[in-house]
Amino acid sequence: MSGRARLTVFAALATLLTSWSLAGLVESSGWIAQAAALLAVQAAVGAGARRVPLARSLTVAAQLLVSLLILVFLFAGRGESTGNGPLAYLVTDFGALFGQGVRDVGEFAIPAPLTDGIQLLLLAGVLLVGLLVDMLAVTLRTAAAAGLPLLALYSVAAGLATDDSGTWFSFLLAGTGYLLLLLAEGRDRLAQWGRVFGAAPRGRVSAASGYGGGAAGGQAVAPVRTGRRIGVVALGLALAVPMALPALGDGLIGGRGTGDADASGAGGGTISAVNPLVSLQSSLNAQDNRVVLKYRTDSTQVADQYVRILALDEFNGVKWEASGRPLSDVPARMPNPPGLGDQVRAGASEVRTTFSAADTYVQRYLPMPYPATGVDIGGKWRFEPAGRTLVGDQLGKDKFQNVQGAQYTVRSMMLRPTVRQLQSAPAPGDAIRADYTKLPDNLPPVVADTARKVTQGSKDDYTRAVKLQDFFAVSGGFRYNTRTASGTGPQAVARFLEDKEGFCIHFAFSMAAMSRSLGIPARVAVGFTPGERQSDGTWNVSMRDAHAWPELYFEGVGWTRFEPTPRSGISIPDYSQAQTPSSRPSAPSALPSASATEPNAAPSKADDCPPELKKLGECGAPASAQAAGPGAGGPSVLAVLGWVAGGAALLGLPLLPMLWRTRVRGRRLDAGSVLSAWRELGDAAWDVGIAPDESLSPRGAVARIVELGRLEPDATDAVRRVGGAVERALYAPAGADAAYPGLAQDVLLARAGLLAGVSRAARLRAQLVPRSAARVVWAASARWSAASAAAATRLSAIRPRLPLRHRG
Repeated sequence: MSGRARLTVFAALATLLTSWSLAGLVESSGWIAQAAALLAVQAAVGAGARRVPLARSLTVAAQLLVSLLILVFLFAGRGESTGNGPLAYLVTDFGALFGQGVRDVGEFAIPAPLTDGIQLLLLAGVLLVGLLVDMLAVTLRTAAAAGLPLLALYSVAAGLATDDSGTWFSFLLAGTGYLLLLLAEGRDRLAQWGRVFGAAPRGRVSAASGYGGGAAGGQAVAPVRTGRRIGVVALGLALAVPMALPALGDGLIGGRGTGDADASGAGGGTISAVNPLVSLQSSLNAQDNRVVLKYRTDSTQVADQYVRILALDEFNGVKWEASGRPLSDVPARMPNPPGLGDQVRAGASEVRTTFSAADTYVQRYLPMPYPATGVDIGGKWRFEPAGRTLVGDQLGKDKFQNVQGAQYTVRSMMLRPTVRQLQSAPAPGDAIRADYTKLPDNLPPVVADTARKVTQGSKDDYTRAVKLQDFFAVSGGFRYNTRTASGTGPQAVARFLEDKEGFCIHFAFSMAAMSRSLGIPARVAVGFTPGERQSDGTWNVSMRDAHAWPELYFEGVGWTRFEPTPRSGISIPDYSQAQTPSSRPSAPSALPSASATEPNAAPSKADDCPPELKKLGECGAPASAQAAGPGAGGPSVLAVLGWVAGGAALLGLPLLPMLWRTRVRGRRLDAGSVLSAWRELGDAAWDVGIAPDESLSPRGAVARIVELGRLEPDATDAVRRVGGAVERALYAPAGADAAYPGLAQDVLLARAGLLAGVSRAARLRAQLVPRSAARVVWAASARWSAASAAAATRLSAIRPRLPLRHRG
């Protein structure tokens, strides 16, 4: 193996070993095998381009183009786009999937599920780093600088990792890969010096290689052995020194600060939930079920007292989020909730709840029951009137007030609207309808069609809301599963309606979107279910009590909670059970019990129930069979044609060199020019392995082609006739007749003789992958160099000349 080939292999290996540090960020490590295959293809393209040879810029461009094409075809059709045909599958879907991956990174906690978007980001990142390492180490021959992209890749992985147990192993792999790359470059540079002078045993030094490999077994000579020892010692020190010095524990190898241990004795970090949707799914799946809130209340209906964080009132086509609204000072007595009428307020009662937040719970929004009328809390807080939430104010640069360790008391109203009040609610005002019925233009029609189908025959918004709730919770065949990938965007709602499986986010988002399609103002609330009652009368709220639910607006009642999620421990409001059947997949208890701390995965088979849910008795009867969702038909005709065209284009790529040579051959022979035909004859010989030699005369070139091509007499005579015509064209006096009517036939006869003189494999290669196709790359490289030189000339011409002052 040559020195440059060895560098190519070790550059790809260093990238692959360093990429192992990303394995802990996702639940599955199957993407690493794909990364290895893609790195191998990228390295092979670079090796082939350097062998041609291409300009350095064109080598990197070829690697980048091939890597991008592989990713596009690998992930084509997995994104969420509305277009059909190859352009949509290869460009629009690819871009949408890339954006989806960015959103998934912000939505899931580590370790995240290996969604298509996250997998695309991982593979694209590894390929980009691999391209930089190959460019620096092999193309530019500066292997030491290749450590920078490797360090960047490892630093990102180490900075995001939450489990520090395997960081030493990841660092060991990354360091080993980098040292192997440096060693490969050192051996290559050493070999270029010729013979090595040193203490190597006689007979074990090759003067050709300069670094050993003699008959005694190929033992490395002194410089190589010394380099290996230095590398091993340096790597060992890098691993051992941080362990011996605790002050270095927060570096790239050590973990982040452990913080204080929580009540359960589990140390490490704080629970960051500034955006409640970021860790909602991971909270429901968390193995360490930490208590984040404790409270005591004088309410007699704790099952209906959800702890609310904030409301998401804007669906922008990508996700639900809280719209930016102005904040004000926290009033001593909060104003009446929007839409609440005197009749419903007269039947309400005020309750008092005292909260204690855990020291490990960092949350900028203040959790409290809805609707709160007053809050007693220390610190700097701001009030958002539309959502009736309290938000921590800024305390300094990049520092905000949060609920960590806070003790506070909330006064809130317990509303008890009746079915009659909800049924007779007047139409909402124009402002409410305009703000809370907006839907993105690209929302799939299946969402509104399903909403109208489910609520067909309903005479008022309340009846429609109850039917939507029952559709998700009872009659629609939906299953609760926290392991479902929580996608975003309008297509995610359509996919959920088809798959009929998800957790509270899917149910809340879908019911809110369908309600808006019916003209009912809706938003999504995020917070916690009431939690678990303790023997001393207090209530504990843990991360697995995290929940999302829709709130629908009724004039005279205000924002009203509905519960479409079919999960045990969920309290269905009394006002929404008027038309609800008595049977339910997971019947709610009057008050949340111990089982409320674990969501029900509701598997289709009892055997699929996880062991931790079996222990808690959360494995109910199988859900009803899934019905085929709307819009579940096969692909459209345009999509099929697009895939066929894309496949034909992919299969036709290997035939491009042959097609190019055929076209060039025809153009040259049709021109009738002797020199064009001579160039075609030279390229035909080059295709079978006879490289052109521009230093030879036409007669010398003819003799070389005849000898190396082992031509038969007919083909030999044809080559000599073409060579004679070239001599006449070049050296005949002006005005001499140089007509040659059989020129094209002689060139084709000579080409046939050249192909007949080689093996079948060589003949196939000459036709499918002709060596003379390198002229295309040479021409492109020359044009690129000319364009670069022209651009540099223009830039220097327009660059303002600065006066030279103080010239002595």
